[in-house]
Amino acid sequence: MAEKHIVVQGAQCMCKFGSAPDKLKVKTHTKEYANDKDGSDKPIATTKDIGKTFEKNMFGSCSKMNNNPCNAVVTKWSGFYEDSILANGGQMLLEDSKATCPSGATDCIQIVQHGQKTEPSKQNFNNADKDVQSQLNPMSESLAEPADNSEGLEVSVKA
Repeated sequence: MAEKHIVVQGAQCMCKFGSAPDKLKVKTHTKEYANDKDGSDKPIATTKDIGKTFEKNMFGSCSKMNNNPCNAVVTKWSGFYEDSILANGGQMLLEDSKATCPSGATDCIQIVQHGQKTEPSKQNFNNADKDVQSQLNPMSESLAEPADNSEGLEVSVKA
């Protein structure tokens, strides 16, 4: 079985009857996080995230409702990770999970992007293979220590 990403807050979703995407908001807990080095921005989405659980709660115009504005409501999720139960009693959503909307159809809402983003830390920099990095970036003779900031990595080039 191939690995699948866990869905987190900010995941981009789309309804097959809608005309625009919307972002998932996790409103059911503030305990479990993924892909967030500070543990405060990316709560894991679960099967308990039902109802109006999107930022705008609409996917543009709905072709099922004669192109009137969509009113996105999730009644249930399918395709979730069954071997997990989080603090809110829900099970983790995966990148291929789908949601049902009463205006659309069963599994009409899909996850387009799981919401996780690469967030390099100083540890990633320390673990980087210096030989590989020097081949990828021949301008630098070796990796320099990054500045300690929250903007990401900074690499110095020796002149």
